[in-house]
Amino acid sequence: MTTADETTADETSANETTDPRRQKGLDMMSKVYGWEMSDGPGDFFAHTCDQVFGEVWTREGLSIRDRRLLLLGALAAGGQIDVAEIQAGAALTNDELTPEQLEEIALFLCYYVGWPLGTKMNFMFGQVIAKHRAAQQQR
Repeated sequence: MTTADETTADETSANETTDPRRQKGLDMMSKVYGWEMSDGPGDFFAHTCDQVFGEVWTREGLSIRDRRLLLLGALAAGGQIDVAEIQAGAALTNDELTPEQLEEIALFLCYYVGWPLGTKMNFMFGQVIAKHRAAQQQR
């Protein structure tokens, strides 16, 4: 048990104010993924939060939806369907894309990244759409 003047290391880190750069990244991560993000440990998280989300995703010129569409195309081209699944779910949760738009994206990508990769995206989108609809029915 600690007194009001004593705190454990865990309590101190949880109570410390996040620096503005980190907070900017955490805020954007929360917007992009549609759930509240908290600070994480290590250099990898720091670079992801501070650079990717705090600098790249917050730049002017493209909306979050625009960036997500570009990312979905890049992930499809790289065959990174598992990461694309996270993005597709977030796009539905944030009302950036409809199920019908995701299906159209998969068909479009078939012609640009190849039919096998586009088909994988289409199958994955179908699963994400089904989960999204089930979650909406439970509300």
